[in-house]
Amino acid sequence: MCFVLLLLGIIFIGYFCGIIFFTGHAGSFSFVWLFLGIGAFIMCILLKKKIWHDRIPFWFRRFFIVLVCLGGILFLVVEGCIVSGFSKKGPSGLDYLVVLGAQIKAGGPSRALQYRLDEAAGYLVENPDTKVIVSGGQGADEPVSEAQGMHDYLVEKGIAPERILMEDQSRNTFQNLVFSAELLDKEADSVGVVSNNFHVFRAEKIARKAGYQNVCGIAAKGEPFLQYNNMMREFFGVLKDFLAGNM
Repeated sequence: MCFVLLLLGIIFIGYFCGIIFFTGHAGSFSFVWLFLGIGAFIMCILLKKKIWHDRIPFWFRRFFIVLVCLGGILFLVVEGCIVSGFSKKGPSGLDYLVVLGAQIKAGGPSRALQYRLDEAAGYLVENPDTKVIVSGGQGADEPVSEAQGMHDYLVEKGIAPERILMEDQSRNTFQNLVFSAELLDKEADSVGVVSNNFHVFRAEKIARKAGYQNVCGIAAKGEPFLQYNNMMREFFGVLKDFLAGNM
């Protein structure tokens, strides 16, 4: 067991360092991997020195093990739901696409957002009657609103500007979908919600909760190296929105 914990600690901290190398910085959520790694090392030391069995009360050890098992089961169930959205593409001939925003950088959309926009652009080329709503406000570190950056990117990809509607006030997924609903008829129009694969399950559930009657998810790919980090973060996102009544 100690060897397994030691190995997990090395993997978790190594992944945290890899995120820094890949992105050039450590986002606030990525520190969860550092904390998990440190926790695994601490648990290894407690077992190695027999502190866990000799000095930790029995009731606490039992409670901790039960808590970890229940947390593991919950994690697997939620992650299974998240993975269920990976292959969704939506039918042809939708009335609208809603592309959910992500970070805009000085040079244009982030890679994750480019994947969403490329997926949307491909669909729009194949379905010339479909319109698209690009949804996202402007963060403190963004040069323009996410909606504006997405609009410009799609125009460069050859999508006619008159097919693109902008929603530039939202700050999160729930607001993306609620505010975008004001630009269409959510009870009558068929809508495809475009996001990265790990985000599609939650986005579709939120859309249904927001009153979209004919909605489906459309999954764009995610960044391969960051997929584990994104899926871990999405686990907490699903719990947050479920507890908040957004899905």
